Amino acid sequence: MKILVINAGSSSLKYQLLDMTDESVIAKGNCERIGMSGSLIGHKTADGRSFKVEVPMPTHNEAFEKLVEMLTTGESKCIDSLSEISAVGHRIVQGAEVFTHSCLVDDDVVDKIEGLSDLAPLHNPGAVLAIRACQKVFGKEVPMVVVFDTSFHSTMPPKAYLYGLPHKYYDKYKVRKYGFHGTSHRFITGRYAELTGCDITTKKLITCHLGNGSSITAVQGGKCVDTSMGFTPLDGLIMGTRSGAIDASAVLYIMKQENLSPDEMNNILNKQSGFLGVSELSSDTRDLLTAADQGNQHAAEALEMLMYEIKKFIGSYAAAMGGVDAICFTGGIGENNAMIRETVLQDLEFMGVKVDHDLNLKYDHGEGCFSTPDSKVEAWVIPTNEELLIARDTKEIVEQA
Repeated sequence: MKILVINAGSSSLKYQLLDMTDESVIAKGNCERIGMSGSLIGHKTADGRSFKVEVPMPTHNEAFEKLVEMLTTGESKCIDSLSEISAVGHRIVQGAEVFTHSCLVDDDVVDKIEGLSDLAPLHNPGAVLAIRACQKVFGKEVPMVVVFDTSFHSTMPPKAYLYGLPHKYYDKYKVRKYGFHGTSHRFITGRYAELTGCDITTKKLITCHLGNGSSITAVQGGKCVDTSMGFTPLDGLIMGTRSGAIDASAVLYIMKQENLSPDEMNNILNKQSGFLGVSELSSDTRDLLTAADQGNQHAAEALEMLMYEIKKFIGSYAAAMGGVDAICFTGGIGENNAMIRETVLQDLEFMGVKVDHDLNLKYDHGEGCFSTPDSKVEAWVIPTNEELLIARDTKEIVEQA
């Protein structure tokens, strides 16, 4: 079975084609700047062919048509026809309380995803456009499945997801913590169980998805019991351009002093803050590490904030679960930065964490346990693979149907 996985935004459409016989990637790519000038598609095949083509893509329909062309024709071809694709899996950011599991796509499902757009205005509308464009190009006879970033976090208890606001705002508008990156946290949880051969229902994990967007999740018995992102992906840790958690009164104070509208303040919090705002230099940790080594104080402060906040979440989630068996790092930063991992875990010997420095370096860009044999808490690097998890869900649901 070949499955096409789609991750669509308002102006982009990332894709992977997987052969589920061995879960290998046949091809992957990205349609960029949809609806803008200078739109293009980048396409790579498993045998090393790489293409980048500028092509007008006024809507997601044209993006899908170009995607199909790249997969099935010319030098970029990797399958003979669309008939080889058995199903399509779509990543959806916000499923709220409506969708707690992955499911088959029908008109009602699409309408409900669109109805949640107010909760994810930057993501859900683009996903709906992509689903409808996909149906137009592939036809409705090709089964499609939607996999939600929020669904893994739907097991949080009210004490973890409710805010200290008047209850009527939850009742009327569903203002609560939803959590994100759930597909990644679920993959890491499952992969840890595979690697260790453990019964995951007996384990307590803290999974750290660290990248340009970051979140940390407490996983008890294979289920999420708390997570750092909240009503939106803005909450929690300091990130590339997002502020992370901040006193709401500080936001109101700045708005009053600067005479800012809600939209202007939202832009500051989501696109001008985080590493970029604190360092006044870059949203990329690699740039910050270089600058900090050269004596840039603001860059060093941004990195110190990140590592301090990760450590605090690890400590708080260990307390909330009454202990922890393993701490797992993933994402662009979590997988590829040994210094940040080791600094985060320093001084946690009181929790039973002991890091093997050499193993930690060894598993940069790799996968493995980097704690010492006598460490009571394991420390792992596990590369995430959200596309594979989406493909697995799609295969399972289509076969059951």
